Amino acid sequence: MEDLKVTAGGYDFKPARAAMQRYVDNNLLSGISWAVMVGRDLVDVNCVGWADKEAQTPLRTDHIFRVFSNTKLITSCAALLLMEEGKFALDDPIEKFIPQLGNRKVLRPGATSLDDTEPAKSSITIRQLLSHSSGLSYGFFDPGTVIFKALNDRGVHNPMTTLAQMVDVLADLPLIYQPGTSWEYSLAIDVVARLVEVISGQSFDAFIKARILDPLGMVDTGFVVPVKDQGRLVAYYAGADLMKPMEPGLTRTDNAPFPGAYLHPVARLNGGGGLVSTMPDMVALIRSLLPGGKTLLKPETIAQMMTNQLPDGQWIRFAMLGEMPGQAHGLAGGLILQPSPLLHPDATGEFYWGGVAGTQWWISPKRNMAGVMMAQRQMAFVHPFSFEFKRLAYDAVKEGARAVA
Repeated sequence: MEDLKVTAGGYDFKPARAAMQRYVDNNLLSGISWAVMVGRDLVDVNCVGWADKEAQTPLRTDHIFRVFSNTKLITSCAALLLMEEGKFALDDPIEKFIPQLGNRKVLRPGATSLDDTEPAKSSITIRQLLSHSSGLSYGFFDPGTVIFKALNDRGVHNPMTTLAQMVDVLADLPLIYQPGTSWEYSLAIDVVARLVEVISGQSFDAFIKARILDPLGMVDTGFVVPVKDQGRLVAYYAGADLMKPMEPGLTRTDNAPFPGAYLHPVARLNGGGGLVSTMPDMVALIRSLLPGGKTLLKPETIAQMMTNQLPDGQWIRFAMLGEMPGQAHGLAGGLILQPSPLLHPDATGEFYWGGVAGTQWWISPKRNMAGVMMAQRQMAFVHPFSFEFKRLAYDAVKEGARAVA
């Protein structure tokens, strides 16, 4: 397990701590923890609030969190390890390894039925899967659409089905746009998890345990919380209104995303959102992607991860939020090319992603800093606390560097 001892002083995180305490006091978060690094040195580690608000259990760094879409970083790294071994090239068509995903149909704009399609002009590539530009969808972000209904009716998210069975469902459904022509958050990374299984000949959980979790000492990361550790699983909460993240009120929702989730094995090794982890484990993972020591991937692979994979002028776009100008995507997370007013000006070039319940990670080459945040409150993409914390963290690191100089 990663040691979370602060190893570099001179950084004032008191404003950040006070801000996070305010979210807890105002009943917007039950608790939140964080770790910030400059280089590979930890400059702040802290927890405020509760792991279990009702039981008044103080949050600790060893508590276990549902990391949801932070899982995508591990899945992407797993695939890139195989790429480094020459097992595939980024621009290989996916049907080279998963034949049923070839010869795609694409929904025409405004389609009202699954039959209103045209042939795909090109194959889906592995690069497009890793950068969410393949034409696949999650479905649940576009309620009422043809693909939303189809994906849900056919049980594509059913945790009792395997990755192979999920791919079989996707094989019978059209894409929502021509591969490479847009961006949509999607099941693409779950397809990447299946790709890892096909190429490696191992189950996805076995592969990441052998190649990522064990080598990095990530002892608490997995698809299931062992019985002996279930007392460390943080309570999960929904806010008063999913679309109004600053409206006070928390409701216990431990049975999300399905009853008994993470407490016993299920068939779906959800490469897009199925892992649990802890602060020490996530710090170990992020540290393994930073210069200055041994890295999980080759430095050139890490640089490629943090390079925009989308065409010029193409940005991240969420159905509920619209296009996010200035935000692009690499091979394992988002990239901030032009910071919005919500972000710190120094966030240019930041590589990041997060989960729907508030777990977040980021790496800022410009400021030589990185961080991890852990919370368990369901929100619809916009996590106001994370924006505020990161702005204050950037300020703290900037001021600390100035004081040292």
